[in-house]
Amino acid sequence: MVEKGFMKDITLEELLEAGCHFGHQVTRHNPKSRDFVFEARDNIHIIDLAKTKEGLDEATSFIRNLAKKDGSTIIVVGTKRQAQPIVIEQVEKLKKEGIPGIYYVTNRWIGGILTNFPEVLKNFKKLKELGYRLQSDDEKAKYTKKEVGMWEKSRQKLESFYGGICDMERTPDALFIVDTHMEDLAVRESMRTNTTTVGIVDTNADPAVINYPIPANDDAAASLQLIISRIADAWAEGKQEYMDQAEKIKKQEDKLIAENAKKTESNIKVTSNFSIDNKTKEIKLKTIEKESIVEVKPKSPEKKSVVKEKKPKKEKTEKTDLTN
Repeated sequence: MVEKGFMKDITLEELLEAGCHFGHQVTRHNPKSRDFVFEARDNIHIIDLAKTKEGLDEATSFIRNLAKKDGSTIIVVGTKRQAQPIVIEQVEKLKKEGIPGIYYVTNRWIGGILTNFPEVLKNFKKLKELGYRLQSDDEKAKYTKKEVGMWEKSRQKLESFYGGICDMERTPDALFIVDTHMEDLAVRESMRTNTTTVGIVDTNADPAVINYPIPANDDAAASLQLIISRIADAWAEGKQEYMDQAEKIKKQEDKLIAENAKKTESNIKVTSNFSIDNKTKEIKLKTIEKESIVEVKPKSPEKKSVVKEKKPKKEKTEKTDLTN
């Protein structure tokens, strides 16, 4: 399991070594990104790493606090080639460690994941149903090889689109977007649904549409590895703290229930030994009477003998005398 409080502050040297300061060409820059541009060198914008560190610290703080909430979820969106293996590796690692609530999209953002979730949920069910059919030999025996092959093709297509989010039961609380300029559809959907966004913003992107922008290089694999792992660790730390707190509360509740059960047990013993008021006296008397009845009932041979006694036959003799 993830240890509590394991995260350390990131340094400017680490950001520099990962190449987070390299932006895009000057001709491709977005005018709104000038706030975090340090300078232009060899026709390439250099990002101010102090702004990168500030944005990353704010983003990790938000992610950690969100993870502490009950049932909170997040989707990591990284469909560009450099980001795909890093995103899958980090999310799957957290799932193996038992950290819930984190999902990923690495192939293509399908429109409607946020704005039309009930329809997308049908595709989740279809994907799970196809997986069940392909695993069942009895189901496959009912159909031809061609039909089973079509099932496999449909399953692979749905798996590529929804494999990382098919276990979701509702829309996520936040999105972490690796390239906000490339994932424009996901950004627009999050704005329509008021979903909080955290994203890596390069010099060609608009930081104003992201709630927690992280100005950094979104092309270098080292830069992506550093930032994505940092976000994943923040989510793991927040969830671990929430689970520890929930377990602590559960233990306290179990302890209180056990104590209350002992108190009620002792109260029952006290009331059975001592009569406190008239009401308890009556209850005690009733129980005593019931016990006495049960004890006396088998010991009543006298009553039975009285019933079984035969009367003398004087009347019969008298009747015979009269006839004579």
